[in-house]
Amino acid sequence: MSKISDELLRDIEKDTVDWTPNFDETRKEPRVLPSRFPNLLVNGSSGIAVGMATNIPPHNLTEVINACICVLDNPEAELTDLMEYITGPDFPTKGIIMGRAGIRAAYATGKGRVIIRARTEIEEYGQSRIRIIVTELPYMVNKRTLIENIANQVRDKRLDGISGLRDESDRNGMRIVIELKKDANTQVVLNRLFAQTQLQSSFAINMLALVQNQSQPKILSLRHILDEYLSFQQEIIVRRTQYDLKKAQDRAHLLEGLLIAQDNIDEVIRIIRESYDNAKQNLMVRFGLSDIQAQAILDMQLKRLQGLEKEKLEAEYRDLEEKIAYYKQLLASEEMIKGVLKDELIEIRDKYGDERKTEIQDVEDDIDIEDLIEEQECVYTLTHGGYIKRLPASEYRAQGRGGRGVRAMATRDEDYVETVFTASTHDYLFFFTDTGRVYRKKGYLIPEAGRNAKGTNIINLLPVEQGERVNAMVHAREMRDDYEYLVMITRNGTVKRMEIEQLKNIRNIGIRALNLDEGDELISVRQTDGTADILIATHDGYAICFRETDVRPMGRAATGVRGIKLRRGDYCVGAARAREGGALLSVTENGYGKRTPIEEYLRGGEDAAPQKRGGMGLRNYNITAKTGKVADIKVVDDNDDVLLISDDGTIIRMAADSISTFGRATQGVRLMKVAEGAKVISVARTEKEEAEESAEETPEA
Repeated sequence: MSKISDELLRDIEKDTVDWTPNFDETRKEPRVLPSRFPNLLVNGSSGIAVGMATNIPPHNLTEVINACICVLDNPEAELTDLMEYITGPDFPTKGIIMGRAGIRAAYATGKGRVIIRARTEIEEYGQSRIRIIVTELPYMVNKRTLIENIANQVRDKRLDGISGLRDESDRNGMRIVIELKKDANTQVVLNRLFAQTQLQSSFAINMLALVQNQSQPKILSLRHILDEYLSFQQEIIVRRTQYDLKKAQDRAHLLEGLLIAQDNIDEVIRIIRESYDNAKQNLMVRFGLSDIQAQAILDMQLKRLQGLEKEKLEAEYRDLEEKIAYYKQLLASEEMIKGVLKDELIEIRDKYGDERKTEIQDVEDDIDIEDLIEEQECVYTLTHGGYIKRLPASEYRAQGRGGRGVRAMATRDEDYVETVFTASTHDYLFFFTDTGRVYRKKGYLIPEAGRNAKGTNIINLLPVEQGERVNAMVHAREMRDDYEYLVMITRNGTVKRMEIEQLKNIRNIGIRALNLDEGDELISVRQTDGTADILIATHDGYAICFRETDVRPMGRAATGVRGIKLRRGDYCVGAARAREGGALLSVTENGYGKRTPIEEYLRGGEDAAPQKRGGMGLRNYNITAKTGKVADIKVVDDNDDVLLISDDGTIIRMAADSISTFGRATQGVRLMKVAEGAKVISVARTEKEEAEESAEETPEA
């Protein structure tokens, strides 16, 4: 046992605690130990009983004793004061406690939960290779079991990015080496290790203990534990002092008798010699001795009795008188008892105290699932048949206009890609269906698939009803982060504006965002800041641009108002926020397209008469048999790339500024060579990257 264990038993021989028979009543055992330091907190406790359990973490001896002294000096000390001394649990295996909220809850209420992480270091080795070094483990985590668990998860492909694992621990300390693959994201791998292995564990604190002379189990706050301990220690000091006082008084009483005998040694010896069997009685009568004093004299040999040194007896007696006076004074003063307790605690702290082992990080770092997913820009595609997938946008390198593109998805003969856009894996994706319902998912919840894979059917991700189809998707990082409104446009030209805040709490089964007239369907949803100009384009090459404020905000159950009056047989294909300095990219079904300055659509533009919501719009595209009708539109600027996608699953990426600029009523140029029988059906805008060169074609008016 360690030396400090002696302090658990110190003064046990002085009747400081009660004793009780053991299990077979052959011996007696103490009900509790004197424990001259707060063992319940310092060493912690864990156990299960009938209907109750306790789980108290270990703490630093120096911190706990300092907190005890704080309470002794300031009986009104509050939890905030105590936590200046006891910063949190201190585990022998070290590690890092993440955050203080759980600690404070446990100290305030007796219940809480702390997160403990292993201490890790990132090392570079070899040719720019990375490895994670584990030097400390959370409390109660078995190293061998941990290593086996990591190895099993790597083997089962539940942990990616790890190429090697070994234990290099020796007598100098722990060292678990986790080598990473070249392309692994170090922080993502580390976060996954914390989430999926015991490199991070939780400790549920439940400070249950017996109080009121061990008669009542009770959940205790930190202050309550300290109060109970200090009260117990004051009782220990009182009982020890009472024991020492009685022992001193008994010894002084004996010395008084011996001093009387010393002063009358000849007569005492004579009485003893002349008495047959009543020497004790004769001594008691002659000198006024007590039974104990007379017996003590009789128990001494005559030689020893004659050899008693009066000076030593008198010195011992004076010393005992001083002790007796001190003990009586101590027992009469609660402040003196507290002073003795404080001095003894300081003595133990100075003798056994050490530095804290477990670090506490001030910032709460509860792992969110997003911490386990590397954030990246992805292309999200949805087919007419309802298959969705995501693929890193980097998979689609930029090409010059007129290129053939790369295949984005393997589609069946009867299926084709219908919707494509780019968003971060950490964005919220809102799925609007043709019936006006909306669902919400995080981007990373959409399964990633290869470029030629068809993806996952949307019915496996969203509880869409039979016959319901996703027609529009938007993305946002946080609700009302950049935009406050959603503007919805239907195939028949109806427009509705609503606050995005109304979609803050979407149930898994979705909610209704728009009521539709019979025969109509939702085709486009755009996010706005409340001051945008809304541009709607039609299949037959017309467009209208009006102020967003022309449409009042409506509730979720509203139908909307007319945005554009359609010509016979025409329908809306897309909508966008018109911004000054940008250009409207219009793309036709046969792969032709052009950019047109937005100013030509804004009311008061150079060639455009002011437009009002509900009008028939202006000519946007000169449609011919060669170009085909308008498939989709996007507002772009020179810093964008665009992706064109056809219904056979082909995507081409190009720089927006590589597309020629023309007026509204023109044919544009070929942007994409469309396979026979295929059509361009959608356009997406993404961040710009360097383009590969491709021969340009001659612009056509």
